[in-house]
Amino acid sequence: MSTPPSTAPSPGSESAETDLATLLAEPAPALWYRRRSVWCGVLALLLLAAAIGYWLTQRSANGKPTYTTQRAARGDLTLSVIANGTLQPTRTISIGSELSGTVLKVNVDVNDRIVKGQVLVELDPSKLKDQILRSRAALATAEALLVQTAATVRESAANLARLEEVARLSGGKVPSKSELDTGRATHERALASEASARAGVADAKAALSTDEINLDKSSIRAPSNGVVLTRSVEPGNAVAASLQAVTLFTLAEDLSQLRLQVYVDEADVGSVSVDQNASFIVSAYPGRKYPAKITRVAYGSTITDNVVTYLTYLGVDNKDLSLRPGMTATATITAKEHQDVLLVPNTALRFTPTASGPAAGGGGFAASLMPGPPPNSARKPAAANARTTAAKQLWVLRDGEPVAVAVTPGISDGRMTEIVGGELQADMLVITDQKSAVAKK
Repeated sequence: MSTPPSTAPSPGSESAETDLATLLAEPAPALWYRRRSVWCGVLALLLLAAAIGYWLTQRSANGKPTYTTQRAARGDLTLSVIANGTLQPTRTISIGSELSGTVLKVNVDVNDRIVKGQVLVELDPSKLKDQILRSRAALATAEALLVQTAATVRESAANLARLEEVARLSGGKVPSKSELDTGRATHERALASEASARAGVADAKAALSTDEINLDKSSIRAPSNGVVLTRSVEPGNAVAASLQAVTLFTLAEDLSQLRLQVYVDEADVGSVSVDQNASFIVSAYPGRKYPAKITRVAYGSTITDNVVTYLTYLGVDNKDLSLRPGMTATATITAKEHQDVLLVPNTALRFTPTASGPAAGGGGFAASLMPGPPPNSARKPAAANARTTAAKQLWVLRDGEPVAVAVTPGISDGRMTEIVGGELQADMLVITDQKSAVAKK
């Protein structure tokens, strides 16, 4: 009788499987500490930690800010005021006509030099000559009337004398009183007529003189020497005299001396005064500077677009006639000049240091990664106890650290400022800017 086979694994089954794997050439799995990927990961973490540590070390070393400095030095400083304006003749004359009429002849043109009394324009004198003839006739009539009235006065005077002599001889009996009064009244009327005739003669003479003056004014003459700047009349034009005469010519009395009219801002007018020197440039000659001198500073203001300015006149020598009226000029007025003074750049007065870089102190790697409290950048200014209200402060570099010093600034030209008092000395390094180091990546 046969027995059934057992299902339990025999003791040699594991070895059989191992032998099977061996026969199939499958390698046995390696232990974890022998695996290459584990050690590669560990090496990568170590390299990353070293890199972070190096980066933090470099950032700490480079976190200290650097400063841009400039040495305080002595020199000359000029306070200048810039203003724009136009060139004008010192005296401009507008020539018009007092009479109405037709232009017969024009004798000058633009840029012509003229002399006093020279005839510039001639009007048609025909009507004026006829008026003179009428005035002369009226004068002759008035003079004849004066002769007639004078004869009447003599006649009435003789009649009155005869009546008075008869009355004296007759003891007042003849002539009658009415006859005597009539004689006297007749003589007085004769005297009045003579006075009226004399007045008529004077009036006729005045009318004749006016007509003769008008005839002379029909030739328009130059009132002074000068140069013709503009001309607005041609032969044949009709000129109508009115309350406002039409300008026929514009004359400049002397182009060798011009006047520059500039408008000084209200913030600068306190620094500008008469006899200050100045210079200016014009677009026609950009490389040339012309000298000038202030001759007048107006008290009245001019407001343009809510900007308050004051008209200032500068005298200009133009002997070479290179400058022309109407040119636009940019003037630089020398308001103040200080020599051998202590100077610092304006950026030094505006500079205030700020804290930067990581917080001081240790803590290692973890501390460098954790946010710390904000740094205390408050510093006690050295000018806090200054005696004058004008005192300010600036920062100088000492042993690599910024130190505040009290100063009293003076005038400034927009780039440099004069230091008139305080603790600053020549050759000190004043700080003008601060640059924080950027951590390396």
